Amino acid sequence: MADTIEAVVASVDYRLAPEHRLPAAYDDAMEALSLIRSSQDEWLTKYVDFSKCFLMGNSAGGTIAYHAGLRVVEKVNDLEPLKIQGLILRQPFFGGTQRNESELRLEKDPILPLCVSDLLWELALPIGVDRDHEYSNLTAMSGFGEKFDKIKNQGWKVLVSMNGGDPLVDRSKELVELMEEKGVEVIKDYEEEGCHGVEFFEPSKGKKFIELVNSFVSSFDA
Repeated sequence: MADTIEAVVASVDYRLAPEHRLPAAYDDAMEALSLIRSSQDEWLTKYVDFSKCFLMGNSAGGTIAYHAGLRVVEKVNDLEPLKIQGLILRQPFFGGTQRNESELRLEKDPILPLCVSDLLWELALPIGVDRDHEYSNLTAMSGFGEKFDKIKNQGWKVLVSMNGGDPLVDRSKELVELMEEKGVEVIKDYEEEGCHGVEFFEPSKGKKFIELVNSFVSSFDA
């Protein structure tokens, strides 16, 4: 990605469940932003335009980027000179106890069957809660609509990339709908074919997604 896009790409490490359950990963994402903000690393101080930053993630990383974004939008001034311009969410990993159409249709998906995604949430969520917790369910967070209003007011753009063969695709569609209802500028990238993580099995899909990200990021130069 860094070879294709004129950007410094920071890959963030985070604590893993079940030893470190959520919100540990979300906290670590915020810590990473604080470290970048105060870093004296030459790669950052000499080459990075801090006024044009993006939060990006794939699968669970997409969920982390989303939750980090919801936190950042509440304290944008605290992160100066970092200025977030948008979110890039590739097949974000959301859940809920109520099954939707894509989950039922792809219940026995060979890559991400429901029993596996359910287990992942069981291991990641705080002990004693279910998939309708705000860390997993899009609409469970109190005041999420107001946070989307703030994302709109900050002028952020949100790229959501999804595939029809991913059991989680309807969750991504729901996110797009909820944000668009609040007037957030959302770029929806949808391909009918492709499983969860398809870019790892088909390099051409990964290349196409990187080109899409490049176009999205470059649009802020206009």
